[in-house]
Amino acid sequence: MNNFDHGRFDRLPDAVLFDLDNTLYAYDPAHAAGMEAVREKVRSTLSVSVQDFDKAFVQARQEVKARLKETAASHSRLIYMQRLLEIIGLGSQVLLALDLEQTYWRTFLGRARLFDEVRELLDDLRLAGIPSGVVTDLTAQIQFRKLVYFGLDSSFDCVVTSEEAGCEKPHAAPFRMAVAKLQPRGERVWMIGDNPVTDTRGARLAIDAVTLQKVHDGVDVGRGADSADATFTQFAAVRHLIARLGDR
Repeated sequence: MNNFDHGRFDRLPDAVLFDLDNTLYAYDPAHAAGMEAVREKVRSTLSVSVQDFDKAFVQARQEVKARLKETAASHSRLIYMQRLLEIIGLGSQVLLALDLEQTYWRTFLGRARLFDEVRELLDDLRLAGIPSGVVTDLTAQIQFRKLVYFGLDSSFDCVVTSEEAGCEKPHAAPFRMAVAKLQPRGERVWMIGDNPVTDTRGARLAIDAVTLQKVHDGVDVGRGADSADATFTQFAAVRHLIARLGDR
């Protein structure tokens, strides 16, 4: 644990918020596996080359994000697949789009693994009487599926998705909605996430959160206004911090 602001860690939090993707588990390996499964299915069933698939997927994703901007639906793999099929000349093909989306998420979840000691940290918080919640982008259905897959569906006191909040982080709405749901006894709320802009800056500006950044391969450590109050590589460090503050 690297503490940048010791004064922010002088007592236990009144609540803890967590990002989901790339914070509780490594996103990149799961995403790569999901994309490879879809790529291979398109290649083998539609005789579309890998190069043509990749080009069409990039175009589809860019078009969807440009049109839907900062909304939960802008991440929809179903809409990506629908547009991809249109780009390669097959029309919407709704049944095939659904199949490709399910192929992606089935493979994604099969590859996704929680980071060590996530479950134990959540148990520590519950034993200490500290409420916890998830604040995450993307649509509710797939984020709920992830929590069920990880066996964390009963581990949090609230879940707020950008679909429910109506906007994505770093907008203040998701953070404020989570705090309203949790109704902590005090104002000291921790936010744990990997992204220095959407998680760190967003939570700090929205709810004056104490921010902790989960750092691992592919994560850029926040700098300047985006720097967290603490960074850590292993959830064991957060558990030790909770235990130390609880002993005071």
